[in-house]
Amino acid sequence: MPDKKSRPARVEDVHELALAMPHTTVERGSGDNPVYQVGGKSFIFFRNPRPDAVDPDTGERYPDVIVFWVGSEADKQAMVQDEGSPFFTTPHFDGHLSVLLRAGRIGELSRQEVAEVVQEAWLSRASARRAATWLEEHPLE
Repeated sequence: MPDKKSRPARVEDVHELALAMPHTTVERGSGDNPVYQVGGKSFIFFRNPRPDAVDPDTGERYPDVIVFWVGSEADKQAMVQDEGSPFFTTPHFDGHLSVLLRAGRIGELSRQEVAEVVQEAWLSRASARRAATWLEEHPLE
């Protein structure tokens, strides 16, 4: 049986991992969707269905989009331009340092991969002091 880190990721992992980051609070969006914040800044949020993220075959709005902040435009492009990646973006997010992931595709990632994305999202939004403290305690591999 695969260990917890290498098993396929689940949506519950996003919630668990986000809440495990220090100083994280949870706000609720307009559809009661969770918005994870650090220092009043969102780093992950579960999005309501929107007209910019739709199924190309049916035109139906995706009901399961998760938004993760990223550290830089280069990070974003690396994630969304990889053909094998489940991450994507839409024109609505041009110039926004974030990537989108459908919850229905999260199993294409390992729990460890999702942990890294959550940690990077938190680091991109935490204060410099909080980020430095966390990195001292959790050196990135």
